[in-house]
Amino acid sequence: AREAKCTEVIKKTGATLIHSFENEDVIAGQGTAALELLEDVPDLDLVMCPVGGGGLLSGTAVAAKSMQPNIKVIAVEPANADDAAQSFRAGRRLVTEKKFTIADGLRTNVGEPNFEIIQRYVDDIVTVSEEAIALAMRAIWETMKIIIEPSAAVPYASIFDHIIDVRGKRVGIILTGGNVDLDALPWNR
Repeated sequence: AREAKCTEVIKKTGATLIHSFENEDVIAGQGTAALELLEDVPDLDLVMCPVGGGGLLSGTAVAAKSMQPNIKVIAVEPANADDAAQSFRAGRRLVTEKKFTIADGLRTNVGEPNFEIIQRYVDDIVTVSEEAIALAMRAIWETMKIIIEPSAAVPYASIFDHIIDVRGKRVGIILTGGNVDLDALPWNR
């Protein structure tokens, strides 16, 4: 429905579509989060971010590896929306049917140009459970006092749930997005 509406507006107005994650300029812009992180904390061993369409991950990976070639870049996605992890393991982009996830910002398939970047620059993609996402989101809200959406909690969930071992490592996590429906918070159910 969104694509049809965009096509209609473009035909009517002559507007240009700037894709939210399959656009080189958008990817480069999203990579500035990693640039800023590594300028502030240049000796990180690992940088982590969520993955849905792959724009943020692509930008993060290119920026991080350009600044520190030996840094590890790990992406995390919900187990219920794991096309990027499946694609990464298969060595080719897979389009999968998405199930429900509270991390609704990640409920899209990884973009084709992004997957090429991911294959080249990302070290691993792991998945986390819905429960881990909710617990990580709540922990960030309560301890850091940062309002993030479930999609942003996904990387921390992998640490929180002991999927990624960070003992003795300096880790940076890209936390983005504060789009939260307060009535739909997972701990209000």
